[in-house]
Amino acid sequence: MIAFVSGPVASLAPDSAVLEVGGVGMSLQCTPGTLAALRLGQHARLSASLVVREDSLTLYGFADDDERQTFELLQTASGVGPRLAQAMLAVHSPDALRLAVSTGDEKSLTAVPGIGKKGAQKLLLELKDRLGQPLGTGTRPSARPAAGPAPWHEQLHSALLGLGYAPREAEDAVSAVTPQAEAAAAAGAEPPVSELLRAALRTLNRTR
Repeated sequence: MIAFVSGPVASLAPDSAVLEVGGVGMSLQCTPGTLAALRLGQHARLSASLVVREDSLTLYGFADDDERQTFELLQTASGVGPRLAQAMLAVHSPDALRLAVSTGDEKSLTAVPGIGKKGAQKLLLELKDRLGQPLGTGTRPSARPAAGPAPWHEQLHSALLGLGYAPREAEDAVSAVTPQAEAAAAAGAEPPVSELLRAALRTLNRTR
């Protein structure tokens, strides 16, 4: 089992990072939040989980062991594969997920792309005794003051900076996808950061 990967960051993409380990590039699928903390050429250490399928070996990378363990626990629920587990961690921190499950917060789970109302209800039942209690004070770690920037805005801006774009470029790209995010929010859904990141990168590619 691969528990972690450590080495210089060789490259960054919208949903993955490559770390050089002993002259070999290890590709890890990561959430925007994890990617935002990485910098090209700098040393990084990512907790890792290897998902084995008949036709593929996929390595998933995480900021810490808590994220990795939560990722693996989420997959013990029926219907939750690595992609959906990663999407849940892209929207919520591990502690926010523990809080949502322990309090039966269906709305928080439906904010994750791919999880509907019935799916959320099923997950709440299956995960209730698996994720454990929140480690924090009972408030969502990702919560921001009402007057501050929207969480998706901060995540997206940080992810773009992590990919090597200048602050002004990142700000322009965030502005370009703001209507898409506002439309999702108006529909009662959490703006999907991974989709917004891809859309932002498309606008940046067109301007270069």
